[in-house]
Amino acid sequence: MTQSPRTRTETDSFGPIDVPGDALWGAQTARSLHFFAIGEQRMPLAIVHALAQVKRAAAEVNADLGLLAPTRAAAIAAAATRIATGDLDAQFPLSVWQTGSGTQSHMNVNEVIAHLATRSLDVADGAQVAGRRVHPNDDVNLGQSSNDVFPTAMHIAAVLGARPLLASLAALRAALRDKAEAFRGIVKVGRTHLQDAAPVTVGQEFGAYDAQLALAEAAIGRALPDVHALAIGGTAVGTGLNTHPEFGARVAAVLARRLDAPFVVADNLFAAMAGHEALLGLHGALRTLAVALNKIANDIRLMGSGPRAGLGELKLPANEPGSSMMPGKVNPTQVEALTMVCAQVMGHDVAIGIAAGQGQFELNVYKPLIALNMQDSLRLLADAMTSFRAHCIEGIEVNAERAQALVAHSLIGVTALVPHIGYDRASRVARHAHAHDLGLRQAALEAGGITAADYDAWVGDAEPAGRLVR
Repeated sequence: MTQSPRTRTETDSFGPIDVPGDALWGAQTARSLHFFAIGEQRMPLAIVHALAQVKRAAAEVNADLGLLAPTRAAAIAAAATRIATGDLDAQFPLSVWQTGSGTQSHMNVNEVIAHLATRSLDVADGAQVAGRRVHPNDDVNLGQSSNDVFPTAMHIAAVLGARPLLASLAALRAALRDKAEAFRGIVKVGRTHLQDAAPVTVGQEFGAYDAQLALAEAAIGRALPDVHALAIGGTAVGTGLNTHPEFGARVAAVLARRLDAPFVVADNLFAAMAGHEALLGLHGALRTLAVALNKIANDIRLMGSGPRAGLGELKLPANEPGSSMMPGKVNPTQVEALTMVCAQVMGHDVAIGIAAGQGQFELNVYKPLIALNMQDSLRLLADAMTSFRAHCIEGIEVNAERAQALVAHSLIGVTALVPHIGYDRASRVARHAHAHDLGLRQAALEAGGITAADYDAWVGDAEPAGRLVR
């Protein structure tokens, strides 16, 4: 094979192939670049970093078990550490649309580690020695298979990715609670079916938003324990072929200690590789979060609509010009960004549900898709909640005068008359007020057959909604 100065020849079980001269990867990565030039989406770096964490732990465990020479294991662990910390991200160029087991990206990591480890051993020895070569399969992948390593990395990346998401969610909930307290005395029109219903306070609405997010947060918390169970040690089909019987448990223990997470080996390694119900459950909780965020954001969008021809109850922060042609227009852009993220996450959940049900017998073969969508959802939700909190929620103000005017002009106090005059008479009062564009108090006196004193006692005149809100 002709070789240019900018390339070098690498060989695997399929024979020689040219590789860029400055690349740290080898033949299998080069083949994947050729055969899977699909789209622009790359294997998420969170998965690459997690694979490196597995490789580091595996090398250390294999050395402890006497299966790998300590110097070789140390070189592998050092190389894996560089990858795990993001030092070599440019060396992982593969498309996510590849084999369903993630084997090509797994081998990409193995090859880069082998190259770096070989180089470090050569330097330590003072010369290149053929016997020093670290093999990506025999050494870096000792006692492992793509079928147990890749799903293990998927779980690790999901657990680590949930941490910033949960922190962002906690901060958003705190901001909503602050607003609930700040707005607790401001009465507004409560609405059902987008129609005037009964009085509430703005604080009660924001308190409800916090409670909705609390339920989503609890769902994520319930899903995470299942994700802590790893497939490592199952090798190809779940039987642990070609690995030490203690390997999986030891690797899980190292990962648990190093990453401060309660990782364990799954009770059933066959299920851990054949299905991905744990990740499906976690993403289902993310979908719950997206649904709640979508509702909250749209409420805020509607309450901030206007500012003069809409509801205008909230004043949303004006962060940037809203139009390229309409001067002074300000749009609810943070709401729009968040709701687009929510739509994307809901779509990801559909794709993950389809993918989790695929694969035959001992292996699910949609792993890269699940990994991609999980990581995208975790990152998008975390970032969007942080942005929404900082650039919308924390700066929101209530247009108290507008809220009070809407309450005063509304008919929502009519419900307070029902215990005293009955549903039918109260309905006549409401219809009379609406038909003649009257305030509720005047309509009640004209059509309800009640006195001014009774109305004021039952509904109140100075603060029309005050006695109805608890």
